[in-house]
Amino acid sequence: MSREYLPWLRPRSYDGRPCVSDEQEQLTYAQFERRVTAAAEHFAEVGVRAGSVVAVMLPNRVELLVSLVAAWRLGAAATPVNPVFTAHEAEYQIADAGAVLVVKTGPDAPDGGRCAITVDELRRTPQGAELPPVPADVDVLALLVYTSGSTGRPKGVMLSHANLDAMAASMVTTLRLTGDDHCLLVLPLFHVNAICVSFLAPLLVGARLSVLARFRPEPFLAAVANLRPTYFSAVPTIYTHLVSLSQEVRYDTSSLRLAICGAAPASEQLLAAVRARFGVDVIEGYGLTEGTCASATTPLDGPRKPGTVGVAMPGQRIAIMSPDGALLPTGERGEIVIQGPTVMQGYLNRPEETERTLADGWLHTGDVGVLDEDGHLRIVDRIKDMIIRGGENLYPKEIEAALHSHPHVLEAAVVGRPHEVYGEVPVAYVTTAAGIDTTPDELRAHCAELLTKVKVPVDVFVMDALPKNPVGKIDKPALRALRAAVPTQRH
Repeated sequence: MSREYLPWLRPRSYDGRPCVSDEQEQLTYAQFERRVTAAAEHFAEVGVRAGSVVAVMLPNRVELLVSLVAAWRLGAAATPVNPVFTAHEAEYQIADAGAVLVVKTGPDAPDGGRCAITVDELRRTPQGAELPPVPADVDVLALLVYTSGSTGRPKGVMLSHANLDAMAASMVTTLRLTGDDHCLLVLPLFHVNAICVSFLAPLLVGARLSVLARFRPEPFLAAVANLRPTYFSAVPTIYTHLVSLSQEVRYDTSSLRLAICGAAPASEQLLAAVRARFGVDVIEGYGLTEGTCASATTPLDGPRKPGTVGVAMPGQRIAIMSPDGALLPTGERGEIVIQGPTVMQGYLNRPEETERTLADGWLHTGDVGVLDEDGHLRIVDRIKDMIIRGGENLYPKEIEAALHSHPHVLEAAVVGRPHEVYGEVPVAYVTTAAGIDTTPDELRAHCAELLTKVKVPVDVFVMDALPKNPVGKIDKPALRALRAAVPTQRH
């Protein structure tokens, strides 16, 4: 087989090279493959088969990566679950994905009533059990990455092994990765960015990955100084924290040949501050989970154009489309659409949403942009109401659904408020049943029971009425106009 769908498992000549490490252990490529084999045996014993789905609800650590590849070794798919999700959030994803197994941190972690293996129970040494042959269908489902949408309920983005391989190979070309590279991973591994940019791309070329459990500014810089990585991928909030450190905080960052900034727009001032302070070139990227991570990057060499996110990555095509489906010429504003081998297979069990998003053979991003004469893309606005908080995509409908589940809430609307560090934070406006006293703190506490901390509105304003447009829908532009001021409140 010339190009199997698990390129990170194909025979390699660098088995003794460092492969992946976390803050507890380091594995060579050969050791990593043995751990994958052991986990695959374990999974197979509890019923994981080709076509199954394995939910992996772990913080950043080696076992998370082992579990992903072990599922793939059996022809199963994996769905990474945010380890800080509430039981309500986690169990929805586990059930929606149809997971037959949950790999989790401990016995008290949610599993939706499914078969579960705790990380301490996960087999580490192969026992010689016979495993099925490595499957050969490149279009089989590999990842279900959950992202919210207009319905307010997260939906599973279906990514095949062909999608992952195309994305990883494109990253190798774009970043000019070789076996001498070393990635320092700090982004959460339930995001496709971390999986593709920091894990799969290095593995294609025999490079090394070091995994950090979480981001803290000084420990991160200490890790750069001690581990000597050549690159890392982060979000604007991380860079903001780094350049905000006291000038007295100094670490050796000379090993870095590049850094990547994605997930949300970054100002030229921020990128310039990073370059000036740490001496590292910052590459911006733009993409969606539905496009297996990235579709445009600023060129490693060549012209950089302030205010743009670069050009289409190898193998992908970016265009600008009018509302009537016509492709627009250079310089005209419209919806950003994408074609290429990285475009998702669709949304799990959501045929209508899949058809809308992949209409006319293009991935419709919901973002408004402009292409210049050199193919550089400038993001103008977002069609959707998505809030990007520190690189995390927050969807107002999901937060609104949590507010609506409170028995006293009649109406709820959530918009983003600009924030100096996080970019945006969610703010909620609600109306309640007449004669019922419901405080903002009570509503925030209710949200905290159902949602991850970053999704809980930083402010809840209880109003006599929410503004409406002429057709009777809540007027979110009017609410955005209020977000810098304190609206009239009942409580």
